[in-house]
Amino acid sequence: MYSFVNRHIGPDEQEISEMLKVIGNDSLDGLIDEIIPPSIRLKNELALGDALSEQELLRHLRELASMNKMNRSYIGYGYYGTYTPAVILRNIMENPGWYTQYTPYQAEIAQGRLEALLNFQTIVVDLTGLPVANASLLDEGTAAAEAMHVLFAARKPEKKNANKFVVSDKCFAQTIDILKTRTEPIGVELVVADINNYELADDVFGLLVQYPDSDGEIHNYKELFSKAHSKGIYCVAAADILSLCVLTPPGEFGADIAVGSTQRFGVPKGYGGPHAAYFACKDEFRRLMPGRVIGVSVDRLGNRAYRMALQTREQHIRREKATSNICTAQVLLAIMAAMYGVYHGSNGVKAIAQKVNSLTELLNNSLKLGDIKQVNNYFFDTLKINFPGKAKEVYLRFQSSGINVRAIDDDHIGISLDETVSEKDVYDILKVIGVKPASSDSVNGSSLPNELKRTTEYMQHPVFKSYHSETEMLRYMKMLENKDLSLNMSMIPLGSCTMKLNATSEMIPVTWAEFSTLHPFIPVEQAAGYTELFKGLEDSLSKITGLPAVSLQPNSGAQGEYSGLMVIREYHKSKNEAHRNIVLIPASAHGTNPASAVMAGMKVVVVKTMEQGDIDVDDLRQKAEQYKNNLAALMVTYPSTHGVFEERIIEICEIIHQNGGEVYMDGANLNAQVGLTNPGLIGADVCHINLHKTFCIPHGGGGPGMGPIAVAQHLAPFLPGHALIKTGGSKAIHAVSAAPWGSSNILLISYAYIKMMGGNGLTLATKIAILNANYIASKLSSYYKVLYTGKNKRVAHEMIFDMREFKKCGIEVGDIAKRLMDYGFHAPTVSFPVPGTLMVEPTESESKYELDRFCDAMIAIRNEIKDIEEGRADKEDNMLKNAPHTAHEIASDNWNHKYQRLAAAYPVSSLLKNKFWPSVARVDDAYGDRNFVCSCEPIESYMEENV
Repeated sequence: MYSFVNRHIGPDEQEISEMLKVIGNDSLDGLIDEIIPPSIRLKNELALGDALSEQELLRHLRELASMNKMNRSYIGYGYYGTYTPAVILRNIMENPGWYTQYTPYQAEIAQGRLEALLNFQTIVVDLTGLPVANASLLDEGTAAAEAMHVLFAARKPEKKNANKFVVSDKCFAQTIDILKTRTEPIGVELVVADINNYELADDVFGLLVQYPDSDGEIHNYKELFSKAHSKGIYCVAAADILSLCVLTPPGEFGADIAVGSTQRFGVPKGYGGPHAAYFACKDEFRRLMPGRVIGVSVDRLGNRAYRMALQTREQHIRREKATSNICTAQVLLAIMAAMYGVYHGSNGVKAIAQKVNSLTELLNNSLKLGDIKQVNNYFFDTLKINFPGKAKEVYLRFQSSGINVRAIDDDHIGISLDETVSEKDVYDILKVIGVKPASSDSVNGSSLPNELKRTTEYMQHPVFKSYHSETEMLRYMKMLENKDLSLNMSMIPLGSCTMKLNATSEMIPVTWAEFSTLHPFIPVEQAAGYTELFKGLEDSLSKITGLPAVSLQPNSGAQGEYSGLMVIREYHKSKNEAHRNIVLIPASAHGTNPASAVMAGMKVVVVKTMEQGDIDVDDLRQKAEQYKNNLAALMVTYPSTHGVFEERIIEICEIIHQNGGEVYMDGANLNAQVGLTNPGLIGADVCHINLHKTFCIPHGGGGPGMGPIAVAQHLAPFLPGHALIKTGGSKAIHAVSAAPWGSSNILLISYAYIKMMGGNGLTLATKIAILNANYIASKLSSYYKVLYTGKNKRVAHEMIFDMREFKKCGIEVGDIAKRLMDYGFHAPTVSFPVPGTLMVEPTESESKYELDRFCDAMIAIRNEIKDIEEGRADKEDNMLKNAPHTAHEIASDNWNHKYQRLAAAYPVSSLLKNKFWPSVARVDDAYGDRNFVCSCEPIESYMEENV
């Protein structure tokens, strides 16, 4: 009988034996002994308990779900009830064709999600009244912090000494908490004030307001923003996305940047996430804007094509000069929000907004009739209600009635309504308070100020008018899905990305109401099931990493990096060593490392790497000693980004400790460690863990992700806290994410994976990941040069193939990447960490059949290059230079190439059974940058396609 371990791991026993013969080793353990230095091998097995079957796991999670209390929540404060249309829930959120995709670096096989993200950007642009939007950020609080970073970097020369960022005291507390974390390290003074009565001085460079504010009041910020602009001060509005369907957009009253969450566009609350934040700005800030931006370009044949624009902002290019460290965004959730907009259209979302506002007005009118005083003059969906000296009593009365409201202070409670609220729900609220309902006829729209009622149209593009029946919506989403290559079609061998199986049993509980509908700020005792899950996951991650304390709050890998460095920084400060601000980073490190270090207020010193790819230990020692009085940390990835286990890693850690620094280990390659070694044994003090890599959270086309950190005991007191819910250590740093446990909803996936694998299963998965990588390296080493290997000429879980030798015949690494699409594969990682190379990581989930299929494709491409080298194929007009080939081009009457159609489209016979067709030819990146368009164009522009 098959166990889950057998289902998760690709090769069976027979295939493992065959692969070992190709590699040249007698046993799997013998192979591992050749690769991992004995000094860092674990002596004991992972003590994680017995593995559960899939059925046992689902029963266990049902028990945890039943421990969560399903009260009605009217807390609001950035998180609201919403209906996810069933057609979107089933065909996007629960569909591996969407959730197993990778970030759309390879645009030709990502046109579906790129179009969906362009729809998202269009919605944001239209609703905010600003010309440029990105394709999502991590959460609203993070987006506000990113806005602060952008404006600080954008200061004009006359404001170069301005260092104050003023935030309204009516912004959400979780947003202010994140801003406290993010401002101080970079020299920004955060001022939290009554924004309408604060005197703006020359030392202020930016301000942030909430619209509507945290108490629900709607303010007209036009005069304030005008005054700020007259003093050279930039203005940010954190705006509720649904309210913008009926309120004047921020761009129309002078906002330079608008940020917010799109959660209430059909994305479940999920006890805090994941949700897609939005970020829109004036055109002058677009090259400083964080995250991904989707743009419109053309392909090789002149047809419209989408791509990620402004890619020069990526951290692996700008490194310590990057404005942001954001790598992962929230693509899957942005796509859900976009589809919500497509399905409902402009009229639909406006009707939802009007319904919410009308019910809030009904509640307000009823309270007035009952002589209950409210604070609000104007409101959209939230009321601050006055109960002098009795607010706690009223709050508890709601609790005993199974209803959550927001406790503000001794005199006030807050109530926020949403899309899921009915008139009956309003009557239930009034019943608890003890007043009778007003007549529905009393609702007249007077709750919105006349001067701020929206007059501008939005979402008028045909995409928002064409798919309102479920049949049409279903077909639209399926059409987009079919344009994208995902794990349900073939392996995605991206190095440093760990595109492994996201098992269905791991995914199923995510959409259970007991997990997906909880508000993150409910009393903790109402989320006992989640609490139990968090404890179990923290304990497992602690045992896996060998580090005793864990924070689950960071909601991306980059956030994990930043959090780890901030914890180290706070530790040094606690010892009166705040001057320790030097971070040593190897030249081969991922670009988010230096970007995170700079954001944490540290200075980057680069350590050389040796010709064979290892850290230059002599250079490290010299720099550690040179900066020993100010050394804060080393950031190191292990195994290295070059795909090898460095033999001197313990020595490297000891050098840092001897010179007063801490060791931060980037967990990007933890999939090669689990059960065989661990960061604690190696000597790390902090490690961030990419749950979307090693622990099976799907990549979702570029998010969500999670980046918890595990730390040594002396750093545990400094783990991140939260303004509203107790988390973290006794001396906690301020929050790094808007929700207390980050994207809580998807922690279920990693918890389930660990439970079903058990310690032995996880260890075997690591071994097979290493086996699969070495099998590919062995099969392809006579065709392509493996750039770096370890002491015994082996690789770790990934390898780098050097493609630079083919330049002499005119073939670039990008040509090989595009040609792989014709073979039905996503390219490996291109030109990272070494330009002109491909980094391949197969993961343990791929079978020998799929590995052979990939190797056959790579060998065939090498033979195609050989044809060019030896003159049998044209140097310019060849199958690599023109890749990928679309079905339309292959079937066209005009075939002018110097090679056969069959060879272009079906280079190996297996494709005759199952062929994935790229929907566009090679995208012209330069054209897209010259002609920047980041929202849906007028319908007329779509009439110029080459057909």
